[in-house]
This record gives sequence, structure tokens and C-alpha cells, in this order.
Amino acid sequence: MAASVLQRCLTAAVKVKCITPIFTARRCLLSAAYTDTNLWEAREKDPQNLALLAAFMDRTYDRKLPVSSLTISRFVDNISSREEVDQTEYYLYKFRHSPNCWYLRDWTVHSWIRQCLKYKARDKALHTLKNKVQYGMFPDDFTFNLLIDSYIKDEDFKSACSVVEEVMLQEAFDLPSTQILSLYALGNYVATKPELTVAEERTLGAALLIAGLKQDNTVGLSAQFLGNALLGKVEMFWGIHAVFKGMPLMWNHGYLGRALAVMERVAAGPRDVKLSKDTLDYLKDLLQELSSASDSDSDSSGGEESAGEEDKKEAAVDEDDEAEKAKLPYYASRFKELSGQLESQGKVEPASLQTLVAALAQQGLAAAERPDLEQYQSRVQAWEAEKRQLIRRENETRERAERERQERLAAKAAAQQA
Repeated sequence: MAASVLQRCLTAAVKVKCITPIFTARRCLLSAAYTDTNLWEAREKDPQNLALLAAFMDRTYDRKLPVSSLTISRFVDNISSREEVDQTEYYLYKFRHSPNCWYLRDWTVHSWIRQCLKYKARDKALHTLKNKVQYGMFPDDFTFNLLIDSYIKDEDFKSACSVVEEVMLQEAFDLPSTQILSLYALGNYVATKPELTVAEERTLGAALLIAGLKQDNTVGLSAQFLGNALLGKVEMFWGIHAVFKGMPLMWNHGYLGRALAVMERVAAGPRDVKLSKDTLDYLKDLLQELSSASDSDSDSSGGEESAGEEDKKEAAVDEDDEAEKAKLPYYASRFKELSGQLESQGKVEPASLQTLVAALAQQGLAAAERPDLEQYQSRVQAWEAEKRQLIRRENETRERAERERQERLAAKAAAQQA
């Protein structure tokens, strides 16, 4: 049931002549300049023997001592094969569960994702990202973009959306480029009409809603509308607690009402802002499904009086959830009224959400890249400056320790002579 409506959604994609065919071909959205590795590879090298470094970390952990952030950074930077990616995953886990876990550097996270992409180990990048608490993977926007784009290049929109889910959970839709890439991945994934579990519908709905809130245009409002509709479906079938659990969402009931509020906003807004027809069709089909399910429940309620006490407890529903379900007839009639209003105003966009996100990427991504690249260059320089400072501090600590050792040896020798 969780995906029955979504499967019927988005089937009438209308081609728009202004969209060039390049967005339907196998491709990467980000430019070559954005994904270029020259700036990153031009950093000062610190060659290390990984076997010796691994042995050093093992001895350090065995002695119950912390491994420094510089050590794990050197290990990640010196990966040279897929096998070493697998080995590094183990030491990232160990570092995360050590006293120094808070000091995993941003450049180490960035380097890890780049190394995974370089050695065709995206599965490891995604695994550590999905299990961020265990590995400490909290990438910046630029790093997220590289990973999302790599999945889009291979038309693996499901995995791209898994990365977008992490962006959503971190509420990291600050960069326009991240917003565009995320909406592109989400729009194309929805167009595949995937079979979704309840948890996946909730996650997809939350990602669409939060990413859509960053774009005040037809794409953004259509994404908000569809996101609210998906969350409203989860709320109607499973209650509000199933919606906000683990999600950065409002705890208040009424996600279907919020979808209708988006329709009202579009109806009252500028003429060039519309809602895509396929998203409207989704809510139309959903309301019909919910009405049918409600009627079916009413018809069968009399035959459930003989059920056991345990079954009654399982079927118990929060009073506020029941009150929300009681609004379904109003939502259906209001949707019909607003749909007619949008039609009469010419604010129903015939192009599909998939087509609209392609147009958004074509029109806005190039301009969004420029400030990202400037910021990335400054960030790399700051990372390098911070790393040099840490290396200098590390060398000073070693020199001080060596002096103290020599002084102890000299004192011991003098005592023996006396």
C-alpha cells in the first residue's frame, strides 16, 4: 500500500522544447572545473607507509592512548588502492570510538570521500555517511555535491537520494548548488516510480519538503507540495509520530493541510509560479485512496468487536490522529476547489517535476558553481594552514619529549656516578 499511489503518479511527463536533450543523457551535472582534482592534489604531500602507520595506531590503541587527528588524516591521504580504502574504514571507526573522536578534521572527511570516488569505492563513502555516528562523517556542502553528482552521472538516483537524505538530516541545503543537485536527484528518483516502504516515503517526503523550501519558484513549490503530500499519507495511515521520528520536521498534525496551503499560496502568488500537474495528480489519487480506505474501515468496524484485547491495543490510535483523519472530507473538497482555481488561473504546469528540475539545473547550476569554487579554494588554503600549525605543534611536542627524556637519562647517569 505504501507505494500504490506513487506508482500511479508522474506518468504523464510532458516534454518541453526549451529543455536540451543533454539532461536526459547519461551525464554529470557539475562542470569539469567543479569536479577537477588538481587543486586538491596540489597540496603539500606527506608520504607515509600505511603498514607502519597502521602498526603505530594499533600499538597506540593497545596502550589505551589516543591517536592524533593528524595520524588518521595522514592515513586517509595516503590511500592508494581499493583494498586500502577498506582498511581505512576500520581505522576511521576506531578513531570515532576513541577519546579524540571530536577532532576528526573537516579535511579528513573531504579526503575520505574523494579517495572513495577515486578508487571506485562509493559504497564505502555512502556506508560511512549513513552510519555517521559510528564514523564521524559530517561532510560540508561541496563534498556532498561531489558525491551526489557522481551518482547522478551513473543515473543511480536512489543512491543519490540517500546522500540527499543525509543533507536533509544535517539541514545543509545552504548552497544553491546543493539545492539544485538535490532537487534534480529527487525529481528523477520520483519519476522512476519506486516501491517505497513507509520509512522511505517519510524520508523522501521530508527531503522534498526541506529542499523545496529553499527555492521560491515552480520547482520549489512543487517539491514542497509533493513532500507534504507524502508526509500526509504517512500521517494518515500511521499517525504523526511516524512522521517526525528522526526527522527535522514539525510535530504538529496536518501535513495534508500544509499541502493545500501550498496550493493556496500558488493561487494567490505571481502568475509565473505554478504547480506541476503530476504532483497535483499524486495528491488527487492519494485523497481517493485515503477515502476508500476510510470507507473500508468503517464497513469492517462492526466485525472487529470480537477481537482480543491485545488486537484492540494494537489498533488503538491517538485521538489527535483520529481528529486529523476526520478532516479528510474537507481536504478532498478543498483540493477540488483549489484545483479548479489553479486551472482557471493557468497555474497548472503541464511539464513533469522531472522536466522542471532538469530546466532548473540547466539555468541555475553554472552560476551557482562560481561562488562554491571560490569558497572551496579559500577553504583548502585554510585547511592547509591549520594542518601546518598542527604539524608544527606536533614537532614541538616531540622535541620537548625528547629533551625531557635526555634530561632524565643525564640525571640518572649523574646519580649513578655519584
